[in-house]
Amino acid sequence: MTATLPVASQTEPFYPSADGEPVAETYDHLYALLTTLEVLKQYLAGRQATVLANQFLYYSQGFPKLRVAPDVMVIFDVSPGGRDNYKIWEEGQVPSVMFEMTSPGTKEQDEVFKKTLYEQLGVKEYWLFDPKGEWLQEQLRGYRLHRGTYEPIEDNRSEPLQLRLQVEGQLIGFYREDTGEKLLLPEELTRALQQEVLARQQAEERAEQERQRAEQERQRAEQERQRAEQAEAQVQQLKERLRSLGVDPDAIK
Repeated sequence: MTATLPVASQTEPFYPSADGEPVAETYDHLYALLTTLEVLKQYLAGRQATVLANQFLYYSQGFPKLRVAPDVMVIFDVSPGGRDNYKIWEEGQVPSVMFEMTSPGTKEQDEVFKKTLYEQLGVKEYWLFDPKGEWLQEQLRGYRLHRGTYEPIEDNRSEPLQLRLQVEGQLIGFYREDTGEKLLLPEELTRALQQEVLARQQAEERAEQERQRAEQERQRAEQERQRAEQAEAQVQQLKERLRSLGVDPDAIK
């Protein structure tokens, strides 16, 4: 059930965009957060959607203390691009998918408080990812909203994103359901682009070599044609000289 949020009638208060707290507990948590952000941003580029990371989500107008900072959240049917913070009542859309890079230190908040809050807000999916496998043995755990209540996701599919998720070391791997293609991480995308550029250069070099060989063949054929014409011209000249001497060249065998 979607929560009923109180709305203040007084002058709009200030909604901070930062609290000075670190983005993530460890490098592994930060790297998982940033790669998830970048992969999903690339995937949703060009669509009416945005992907935000570690930014305040305000869910009750007039009450700036009622906020949460999801590690990564995906919101559909809003204008693309970043925000300093996200206010549900201004955007008109509740995030569809939430990701939390969890650890023993955030376990209770992630598994109890945030899960309950996201469920009440109507967030369609909630994913917990434990990069170090410190308390989630399976490392990746998902919940899908069904009739207002979160139920465990058994197939590792994200319905709103139309992606299949799987654990790949200390990162989440994302695969398109329509093609099975993996969404590349930033460094994988860089390597793929480099390989594509190299392959294109090699193809252009091969094409140039073929063009040069074809040109050489054309030149050799032209030289042969010219030599044949020169030989024919010499034969005709010789016949003319023989005729001038009264000798029929065609009678010579």
